[in-house]
Amino acid sequence: MRVMMRGSHALSSTATSRTALAAIAIAAVTCFADPSQVNALSADLVLCDRLAADPADPDKPADVKGTPEIAHADIATAIKFCKVASASSRRALYQLGRAYMANQQMPEAVGAYRKAADKGSTSAMVELGVMLATGAGLTKDDAQARKLFERAAQAGNPRGATNLAALPKTEAGGAPSDDPVKARALLAKAAETNSAEAQYQLGLMTAEGVGGPQDDAAARALFEKAAAQGHVGAMVQMGAFAQAGRGGPKDESAAKSYYEKAAELGNEDAKAALKSVQCRFRIRDKYGNFVANLCF
Repeated sequence: MRVMMRGSHALSSTATSRTALAAIAIAAVTCFADPSQVNALSADLVLCDRLAADPADPDKPADVKGTPEIAHADIATAIKFCKVASASSRRALYQLGRAYMANQQMPEAVGAYRKAADKGSTSAMVELGVMLATGAGLTKDDAQARKLFERAAQAGNPRGATNLAALPKTEAGGAPSDDPVKARALLAKAAETNSAEAQYQLGLMTAEGVGGPQDDAAARALFEKAAAQGHVGAMVQMGAFAQAGRGGPKDESAAKSYYEKAAELGNEDAKAALKSVQCRFRIRDKYGNFVANLCF
């Protein structure tokens, strides 16, 4: 996970657009048939989710898509509605931290993340851990970062496990730590809950032999499960494994299909790989020099 810092942007919305957003939120709330659900979900939380939800946040409802980065024009509105919703929602607290971060309000972001983490938000734990591990916004402290990543990972957050493995920690005396082993075990636990991200990350570690035995067949099976859930990175890996016949049968048709799906979702690696499948024949001149690729 990376810390994104963006410039401060003022919202230039009109009263009409604000009214329209409120109408969307009210409609989303009132569409529930169960009155208890209507009471539990406020218009402020609906709008907070709409503008600032993190796609990878385990607290995010399944029907909320989320956004990897909060749009510039939405930052002020996200802060406004997430601040209200955060009084009764830990995910809104985390999302408020994201909105503050997007607006370069570091102290406010840290405060929101700390409150969310105290309430059990594993995504907030990961964000704070990254800030502590990198020294971005907080004094660098690998020990505290490790504790936060471990808490998040133990609760099933795959980003907590992968960040734990990435910490350059060594034991007393300079011996390498067993964090990759621990991270792999925690990822395996998270993968059992059918987390696509955990399956993908565990697949990478398994394919590379990090934190345990190297096993192409097991890695391929994990990528296949994650790809079936729409994980773009796993689609790219499945394309590569199928193209090379790694961990299973070689299948260029399947490789092309995986690359195409990932490319349609905007993945640049998939776009480049797709060309290698479509244009795998090379034309050379009589001296053996490359002239062009032949595409089908």
